[in-house]
Amino acid sequence: MVSVEYNIIMYGFCGTTDDHCGVGCQSGECIGAPITPAPGPAPAHRGLGTFFSVIGQAGVPAMHAALMPNGKVVFLDKVENYSQLRLSNGQYAYSSEFDPNTGRVVPLAYKTNAFCSGGTFLADGRLLNIGGNGPLDFIDPTVTDGFDALRYLQRGFGTASLDGHDWVEPGNKLASKRWYASAQTLPDGRVFVASGSLNGLDPTLATNNNPTYEILSPEGITNGVNIRMGILVKAQPYYMYPFINTLRDGNLFIFISKFAQIFNVDQNVVVRQLPDLPGSYRTYPNTGTSVLLPLSSSDGYKSHILVCGGGAYQDITSPTDASCGRIIADDPGEQWTLESMPQGRVMVDGLLLADGKVLLVNGANRGAQGFDLADSPTLSPLIYNPNAPQGQRFTEYPSSPIPRLYHSVALLLLDGTVLIAGSNPVEQPILQPNGQHPFVTDFRVERWVPPYLLGENAGRRPRNIRLATKTLAPGGTYTLEFDAIGDSKSVKVVLYHGGFVTHSVHMGHRMVFLDNSGFQSGSTHQNIRLKIPSRNIAQPGPWVIYILVSCAGFRGVDLAKQFYSSQMHNSKAGRLDANDRNGSRPPLTRGREASEFTLMRTLSSSRIPSFFSIPNFEFCKKHFEPVRLLV
Repeated sequence: MVSVEYNIIMYGFCGTTDDHCGVGCQSGECIGAPITPAPGPAPAHRGLGTFFSVIGQAGVPAMHAALMPNGKVVFLDKVENYSQLRLSNGQYAYSSEFDPNTGRVVPLAYKTNAFCSGGTFLADGRLLNIGGNGPLDFIDPTVTDGFDALRYLQRGFGTASLDGHDWVEPGNKLASKRWYASAQTLPDGRVFVASGSLNGLDPTLATNNNPTYEILSPEGITNGVNIRMGILVKAQPYYMYPFINTLRDGNLFIFISKFAQIFNVDQNVVVRQLPDLPGSYRTYPNTGTSVLLPLSSSDGYKSHILVCGGGAYQDITSPTDASCGRIIADDPGEQWTLESMPQGRVMVDGLLLADGKVLLVNGANRGAQGFDLADSPTLSPLIYNPNAPQGQRFTEYPSSPIPRLYHSVALLLLDGTVLIAGSNPVEQPILQPNGQHPFVTDFRVERWVPPYLLGENAGRRPRNIRLATKTLAPGGTYTLEFDAIGDSKSVKVVLYHGGFVTHSVHMGHRMVFLDNSGFQSGSTHQNIRLKIPSRNIAQPGPWVIYILVSCAGFRGVDLAKQFYSSQMHNSKAGRLDANDRNGSRPPLTRGREASEFTLMRTLSSSRIPSFFSIPNFEFCKKHFEPVRLLV
């Protein structure tokens, strides 16, 4: 048994409210009815054939990430005393733009400290970064207080004209300071921003917390009003980075700690309290992960939500939770259905794959979020099949050699592969492990190839893709044409939004199977009609359309090449600091232009190995098309 004295000094353990009770907690034993215990670990199927490959260097520690409309990935970090990139003013860069097709990375500048910030995409396609932390003048006097900052980043749809442009900070501020805030774009384009710390100090003290929400306009400007949320008060000290999803009726699903509710923003009322999720704490500092499963008209776009992993308290000794809870958030009276991963996990990145399955990757089997607070990395990716029978939904795949602990990210790329980066579980970057810091800063970027991209796929992808427009309206119908091989049997078209990724929270992430008609089985030329759902189902902003075609005989997936091939441009003279600190930094290769660096060659989509022949994949062909949904 862990002593009470030890727990009291531990950052964020148990708290002092009746909601955080049990053996070893400051508030003592629980006095209410016992909650159904969560199940322990359970064996998973073993999968074969997937693989990781290093495709480049992130340039900065990858604390936050987002896939931009130009197909490149933006990484965002806090103020550090080292990164791999420098700005034209001589300071280190804390943000970068990475091209997964070439490995090229360029530095991006910002004005305010984005440490542990939130984010979402605006209706016009810009990435909005929200809040952060205070200045560190002794490291970089050019970066100021970010607690109430708003940062904007714009990239073009199908054009490279804005590639490499810096973050824009015109001086707009939040209504209050927020560190570890979550955000969700609403159906009308407004942005819901909730929670955060006022000052970054002890979260067990209510005076340090910001248990409120505020609304930003579709342009990303606050209305200036902070409104108190009871669930954030109740959850203290587990109030940071809540999980938030928009439901089919426009209400929000809010999950924090172990608590969940349906919330109406316009009326500022709790529509319905959901049952508490059994098991450990599920959000920061013991974040597992949460995923809104793919939406479909086949069940009326019901919101099936999966919450996995978690932990008991914020220390390296904390056990982690192997259980997952799943609930249909729209249905009154619905209860959590419990199932198990093969091991407990914390700091898990849960994201949807293009075929509708869920990838669970990164994290640890022991410990919590924070600097030097985790070990026993979970190196093997899991795939959760939401349509398989309960108890048979998890498959475990071959592992990566790279631990991805605190401050790691993962997201789906345009080509259907997964980018994985980060791990910076130390206060300032350290590159060589030592006795005090066994896990250190990692700049390597990996690509993980899912099962659906393996097999004898050469020449089987759809070609000559033609979408009537890249700007789609809710409720609209659009024509999609493509050429397919002659044994195609059916088609699925996916509308996909990756959102903003940080601390195992994928803000705004969602996927919709679009209604379609006109597919001709066996025809080599397809002309189908797509129906775009309402704003409640697909909020305005940048999305990707994936085309997935099933075939006779072989059932695998192929993909089209990334169709943005133009050069990156950068208006500033960045330089790569390859030999800083007595030559202790990893060797990197300087590119031909001062602001462009080719760090490693990527594994291009056309070179994905085809030496595996694995049956029972869902689709044989894949293509993607970045689009924008209007308000």
